[in-house]
Amino acid sequence: MIFGPYAIIFFLFFLLGLLFLFAFIHVGLITIAFERIGLSPSQVFGFLLLSLFGSHVNIPVKRLKNEISDLPTAIRFYGVTYRIPHGIQHYTVVAVNLGGAVVPLFLSLYLMLKWGMFLEPLLGICMVSAISFFLARPIPGLGIGLPLFIPPLLAALAAVLISTGNHAPVVAYISGTLGTLIGADLLHLKDVARLEAPMVSIGGAGTFDGIFLTGIIAVLLA
Repeated sequence: MIFGPYAIIFFLFFLLGLLFLFAFIHVGLITIAFERIGLSPSQVFGFLLLSLFGSHVNIPVKRLKNEISDLPTAIRFYGVTYRIPHGIQHYTVVAVNLGGAVVPLFLSLYLMLKWGMFLEPLLGICMVSAISFFLARPIPGLGIGLPLFIPPLLAALAAVLISTGNHAPVVAYISGTLGTLIGADLLHLKDVARLEAPMVSIGGAGTFDGIFLTGIIAVLLA
């Protein structure tokens, strides 16, 4: 096996990055947030690695034919201007992002089983999903848009209102992540044919950061 001359340099940078990430987990807000939902520092580290590397993995599940129309060069959504790429795409690939959808889904199921809670998280998911679906908008050429600050606020509020005991952080995380995935992504799949984007990734393609931050902020607020 032959290694490139810069392989050792890249490896050292990667190792230093992991060490920095590990230190940040032990002293930063991420640890505080995930400790509130019952995860140990080593579990947090493993979850972050899976989320980070999984965010680059999109699993194609379906291909839809686009409804061709003239696209604008730019569109403004909740105060943010999005530039629309040129070129008409005849098909849109619907994919599931490993780090932004699959990993949070399994973590949420694990937390439900760990804490023995089902009704409260499900109620929170329904509340966040409904409002996220109402506020999310399809952006032609890009995907589904939703303001980043809304889902964690909704999840934290729902958790405080419906949770009992000290379960508010757990309910906030589950409601924020799964509620956003369902309300903003899954319930808007019917709009995919009008997006004319090359690929729509559930939980990914720019949504990963939103899903990840939604969970952390929701926990801290709750």
